Amino acid sequence: MKTNTTVDTAKLSLLLNELRLPAIKLMWPQFAEQADKEGWPAARFLAAITEHELAERDRRRIERHLAEARLLPGKTLDTFAFEAVPMISKAQVMAITAGDSWLEKGANLLLFGPPGGGKSHLASAIGLALIENGWRVLFTRTTDLVQKLQTARRDLALESALAKLDKFHLLILDDLAYVTKDQAETSVLFELISARYERRSMLITANQPFGEWGKVFPDPAMTLAAVDRLVHHATIFEMNVESYRRREAMERKRGPGRPASYATPANSVAD
Repeated sequence: MKTNTTVDTAKLSLLLNELRLPAIKLMWPQFAEQADKEGWPAARFLAAITEHELAERDRRRIERHLAEARLLPGKTLDTFAFEAVPMISKAQVMAITAGDSWLEKGANLLLFGPPGGGKSHLASAIGLALIENGWRVLFTRTTDLVQKLQTARRDLALESALAKLDKFHLLILDDLAYVTKDQAETSVLFELISARYERRSMLITANQPFGEWGKVFPDPAMTLAAVDRLVHHATIFEMNVESYRRREAMERKRGPGRPASYATPANSVAD
């Protein structure tokens, strides 16, 4: 009997490998022992080990998606000082992080405000929450991605590079305004915006409002077309608040003997 059990266990291990069920392979002896002690019906035992397998798959998938997303470390919605940005509704942001009402439609999010106002923090935190809810996200400085797309164009691989970005439900372009007013750079940026239009979502942070985007796109017609595509299905957040970094520096300069005019957790919000 002992030999048969050993053979059956080895066979089961091979079968679970073949079926690619590593969590069940690891945990089934523990669940089986508990089931024997407590007299579980077979259906309960099967449900318990399959639920564990699914939970582990979700965990591993989130780990993979977090690794590829390149989000800013430590930037979460819990550490974002919503009270310092009264024009941003926390309830609205939390609803956005579900994703299904806008990512499936290829809608966009646009965050405008001065440097240090928390745009990058909020963008990365939204990306993190979306990943935890099962979506795929990529966070990148706009200039970095534009340079990669320029290289792809030179190698006659721009179409392939744009197609690879399609795997991400949300592409976060941080600091769009820092793209240089260069025809080559702005043309690939425009192609990216056009390629994702009404198909895949974008979240863009920018210091300048639309009226100043002529500093980014040298061609007025291209500026108008880019803005039109971005705002057609978009939620826009205006974050016109004093820089957190500047305010924290002033509080440090004021010193501990005077009451702070505004308290923000250290490093809680950074652009």
